Amino acid sequence: MTDPPDSLSSFIGSGEVADRSLAVVNRTRPQPIHDMLAELFAEQTVDVAELDVPDAEEDVVLLLEGDDVVASSPLRALEDEILLVNSDLYTTGTKRLEDVTVPAVLEGLAETPFRVRGYPASHSEKLPLIVMSRYIERLAWEHESGRLRSSFQRLSRLDDERGTRTVYRKLGSTDVDVHVYGVPDWLPSKSFPGVIHAGYAGEFRSSWFVVHHAENGDHRTGALVAERVDDDEWEGLWTFRPDRVRAVNRYIERAL
Repeated sequence: MTDPPDSLSSFIGSGEVADRSLAVVNRTRPQPIHDMLAELFAEQTVDVAELDVPDAEEDVVLLLEGDDVVASSPLRALEDEILLVNSDLYTTGTKRLEDVTVPAVLEGLAETPFRVRGYPASHSEKLPLIVMSRYIERLAWEHESGRLRSSFQRLSRLDDERGTRTVYRKLGSTDVDVHVYGVPDWLPSKSFPGVIHAGYAGEFRSSWFVVHHAENGDHRTGALVAERVDDDEWEGLWTFRPDRVRAVNRYIERAL
């Protein structure tokens, strides 16, 4: 994809969707752990199954594309990073930016569209998007360069959410070119280490994106893009393909 999309929703809807599924191999962990994993993906296009494989490791989660294994993670990694946590870890700052890790099977679901609901409809569906958002922020922080574009719907979240405020202070201490977007229900002081893009309608209000773009081809970049389709209901995906990251960065730069 070399041309920019004409909207964020068109970016989400473009590209091929691979036939991906998850398999829990030789599970010894309690049944509720498997149930939580199945519930996390119950409304998505990603099926979750269990397999007993002789002479294979226990408690491993495989990401399958058709019949091919494309990634694997210990089940414990998914417990620690997503199944047994909630979004408060990120909004309060309990989960520090430098401690954010993503299981390989979750990272491998790049290019897979998700439709997720927030609380109270669901306690966990949004977590994959939240985790990937923070992971992309970590990429920018680690590289200390490039451009980061982040939408918050309401700019006041930069003040209300201690964890988010801390992350963007950290990013401001680097050479990352930070741009934030949203409805200006609050404006940071002049010392805020970034560029404010404010608007009251359209994608300023309805979008959720975190895009790290860098010209240095040696740096890994990524983009998460989601659009609100109902009250606290979102369609989105993430990508690490440089051409896709460039395209959505270009669209945001021109449209917002």
